[in-house]
Amino acid sequence: MNRNDTLQMLRQHKAELMKRYDVNQLSLFGSTVRNQARADSDIDILVSFNGAATSKRYFGVQFYLEDLLGQPVDLVTDKALRAELRPYYREGRS
Repeated sequence: MNRNDTLQMLRQHKAELMKRYDVNQLSLFGSTVRNQARADSDIDILVSFNGAATSKRYFGVQFYLEDLLGQPVDLVTDKALRAELRPYYREGRS
């Protein structure tokens, strides 16, 4: 799946993710945002929640996105993102 298709899917489902899991923001980063993903690539997504990133919320979002996108998702919370990666996720906000 390319960058534009992935971002479009995230935008279309953001309201549902906000309602179900109290998601504040989703950002795409990694090979998909650079349009360099291969067939075996996962999709790197940064998530921030309104409130705590509980296991229920985190895994709920991860499984929802994997079902939606049909590929493995590497879900990273905004609190866990390493500082050196922050500039790379800003391009792909949904």
